[in-house]
Amino acid sequence: MTDGHWQTRIAEAPEAGERVDKWLSSWTELSRARVRDLVERDHVRANGDIIRKVTGKVREGVEYAVLVPPPVDDTPRPENIPLSILYEDEHLIVIDKPSGLTVHPAPGSRAGTLVNALLFHCADTLSGIGGVMRPGIVHRLDKDTSGVMVVAKTDKAHRGLAKQFARHTIERAYICLVRGRPNPRSGRIATRLARSSHDRKKQSVVRGTDDNLDASDHGRHAITHYASLRGFGQKKNASVGTPVVAEVECRLETGRTHQIRVHMAHIGCPLLGDPLYGNQRAFLSNRSAVEGRVRDAIATFKRQALHARLLGFVHPMTKEAMTFETPPPADYQALVESLSGLPRS
Repeated sequence: MTDGHWQTRIAEAPEAGERVDKWLSSWTELSRARVRDLVERDHVRANGDIIRKVTGKVREGVEYAVLVPPPVDDTPRPENIPLSILYEDEHLIVIDKPSGLTVHPAPGSRAGTLVNALLFHCADTLSGIGGVMRPGIVHRLDKDTSGVMVVAKTDKAHRGLAKQFARHTIERAYICLVRGRPNPRSGRIATRLARSSHDRKKQSVVRGTDDNLDASDHGRHAITHYASLRGFGQKKNASVGTPVVAEVECRLETGRTHQIRVHMAHIGCPLLGDPLYGNQRAFLSNRSAVEGRVRDAIATFKRQALHARLLGFVHPMTKEAMTFETPPPADYQALVESLSGLPRS
């Protein structure tokens, strides 16, 4: 067992029925996220038995114990991680983030992040507005999403870029590979998004908010403009020209967590390889030879097929309009090449 100290308490009658994580948080003074982390590490017990679920209910008369590890210094350290730099001056830096690189430290990924790389490359010049854990970070990409990002090196640049993101004047274009093809082929998806009540790692569309953002106050409004670029293969028993897979460009009017991934899944076109929102049983039934070949093509592609190909903004200091664009990485291009050989009928 790791070093640390135990905090214990016996649940009383009025406390019975509360969610375990909420109740534990109330008297340990730990955040619910911290409690969940300790549960996952087998550091929470009920009458000596390890608790496996934070969603369980507190039971009267049961002694609950939480092993709190000793405090550690979580301040990110500089790490010599190579960066693909597209542009840099004294105010900001633009990079092409590879897939697999987490943007900032978090539980489970305290090191090896983009922040660690930036601290090494930029030394003490990053903006402090994002705090110790997110210095210079104005926006983010998911760990397994590749593409263009801008990072602020001064507080003034940070405020200027943040204002553009808040006003939705930043130009952001992504390309992705999805199952099927959107219908219609191009359009606008406008919903509200909120954390899923079934899975805390996921976002979900708030019911009733399709093209009606005022239908609920829950969540945050999210708007995606999409356009189908090309199709691959022919879907079995569908009209001619209906592809098994399509490449789609998405332009963001807002930038919510997992926005493209949620929106494309919402219209029935989940991203290939998406572990959260994709249909994990897709292409496994071998309903057609074409789908079997798609299954084989994506077998080794272990991430969502999403690339932030373009980022445009006004330089917060020089007021120059700047646009940066990068091609998708080798794994994405290899998947496209495999899909390009699919028969059309």
